[in-house]
Amino acid sequence: MARILVDVCHPAHAHFFRVPIHLWTQEGHQVSVTSRNKDVAIEILDSLDIPHKSLGEAARTPLGLASELVRRNLLLTQHIRRTKADIAVALGGTFAAQSAFISRIPSVVFYDTEMASMQNRITYPLATRVVVPNCYSGWTPRGKTVRYPGYHELSYLDPRWFKPDRATALEAGLDEHRPTYLVRLVSWTANHDIGDRGLSPALMEAAIERLSAHGKVIVSSEAELPPHLKRFLYRGPALHMHHLMAFCTGYFGESATMASECAVLGVPAIYMANSRRGYTDEQESKYGLVKNIHSLDTESLQHGLNWLLGMRTEAYREARDRMLRDCENVAAFVVQQVLSTLNR
Repeated sequence: MARILVDVCHPAHAHFFRVPIHLWTQEGHQVSVTSRNKDVAIEILDSLDIPHKSLGEAARTPLGLASELVRRNLLLTQHIRRTKADIAVALGGTFAAQSAFISRIPSVVFYDTEMASMQNRITYPLATRVVVPNCYSGWTPRGKTVRYPGYHELSYLDPRWFKPDRATALEAGLDEHRPTYLVRLVSWTANHDIGDRGLSPALMEAAIERLSAHGKVIVSSEAELPPHLKRFLYRGPALHMHHLMAFCTGYFGESATMASECAVLGVPAIYMANSRRGYTDEQESKYGLVKNIHSLDTESLQHGLNWLLGMRTEAYREARDRMLRDCENVAAFVVQQVLSTLNR
């Protein structure tokens, strides 16, 4: 039996580890979860009935992130000692890898964000194993990197683990009679967002206005919306978002993670920000599941929206089925990677 520490620092991390936590527990391992109050991460963990210990709020500035790194590493190291964890696991993994290194236990870091170069430079060298998708194009340490065919989002949205429910989607805001479009706006305060930027207010409003002419628009936003746009705000439970997403006609937004979530669910997605991701690049070039837009101007925006509004659902579903055939059972792979690292 292994004592596994899972550090959840972002809402997507809660989803990513949901199935592995269940599988580890089924096998008789003890799983301890530490959390970080970032966006709706705590709400999701609570909704999933995953017990966790919060180690504080997420910082919002570069100076605050540096202070949080010191404070949270201290708390996480104390938690490792108190729970006698055998291994620490995380997505991104800066806190987990550093605290595990200090505590002299192994760690496994899963990641897919190449542009978080500063974060990765202070994380990867201290991790025992770094696990990235085949499409990951950034630096990883030689001799400790494992690659796999797939995407993080398949850990929880693979048809083996997730069945979209239309009634739940309707409760979350899906329009029963018109197309529904999901828009995602981010706050640009995460450590991997340093130096990155997304839509200007004018581009954001232009996208919402264009999509509103073709159906219902629902906006999920980390940042405060202007008063005249608050009527579009998503007001359903955080845990219902993927059910809503699965029945949407299209997605437009600044979140690469949510673009990939839509892609693996078979929903056409536009990712618009100035940074690239290996996974959305592959989902566009190999499967046509995503359109990446990195020129933040009106012409590029309207060109992308033309693509989104003209997508044929049948072709998109076929591409999604082909992608699923090509990819690993990611949740089972996560379970195996952690246990094999511990047992090596």
